Amino acid sequence: MPEGIIVKALSGYYYVMPLEDSGVPSVEGSAVQCRARGIFRKRGTSPLVGDRVSYMLTENGEGTVDEIRKRETELIRPPVANVSLAVLLFSVKEPDMNLNLLDKFLVHIEQAGLDALIVLTKQDLADPENDARDTVAEVKAMYGQIGYEVISTSSRTGEGNELLKERLAGKISVFSGQSGVGKSSMLNALMPGLTLETSAISMRLGRGKHTTRHVELIPLDNGGFVADTPGFSQLDFLEIGVEELSTCFREFAQYADQCKFRGCTHTHEPGCRVLAAKAEGMISESRYQHYEQFLTEMKDKKRRY
Repeated sequence: MPEGIIVKALSGYYYVMPLEDSGVPSVEGSAVQCRARGIFRKRGTSPLVGDRVSYMLTENGEGTVDEIRKRETELIRPPVANVSLAVLLFSVKEPDMNLNLLDKFLVHIEQAGLDALIVLTKQDLADPENDARDTVAEVKAMYGQIGYEVISTSSRTGEGNELLKERLAGKISVFSGQSGVGKSSMLNALMPGLTLETSAISMRLGRGKHTTRHVELIPLDNGGFVADTPGFSQLDFLEIGVEELSTCFREFAQYADQCKFRGCTHTHEPGCRVLAAKAEGMISESRYQHYEQFLTEMKDKKRRY
């Protein structure tokens, strides 16, 4: 029975790209349009984009998904399986960089157990006449110190594209981030010929119009896949427990075990080592402020729901 990877799910069909004997997707071939067996519905599950599956060809040239291989990871939003890297794209300008939203994405990625790569797009707009270049340097220094890799890119000039493509090789990555930052433009630059739809920025709203309507894995020529997903304007914390939030700020970890009280929220407790580290400049003020904001937001949502 042939095996493949689901690269798109649309209107009840699953498009399966065959795997070669080595287990590498055959990106040169075309995907097989499949239906899923009814047994999945009885089990209360369904195939996801990114799933490695066994399928059977039917007489009409289509196929049937018969078995789903064990998933390494499973994301709820976007619904993708077996993602190992989250690529967060935030623009230098147009729209301006939103560090609050970046930290919110990082919380969800840490909770999902994925690696994160921060990509600053539109580097060509960081000219000496504005403060964008200083902002890029500050972001690289702050998040680099925490342990995140930050890459500066420009779809227009090609800066950073090869380094980014190298990071995507041989794995399934999900592209997410601020709306209007050039996700589709970046993918077009990485794989000439894709011609993904792009849209202009709404300067009045400060964000782009969403051009991606469904989750789809885009094959790269280095064995990697990128999940191009609908843009997000906000994320909630309904899937994360209040007590889990601090563990999603990785710079807290080395200090949290030294707090005086178990279950310390790192907001007011005496003997809190995280608060002490912030006072000593070991934890950035902006990151800590976002932690407090998210904690308040989570408590409010828990009360409402």
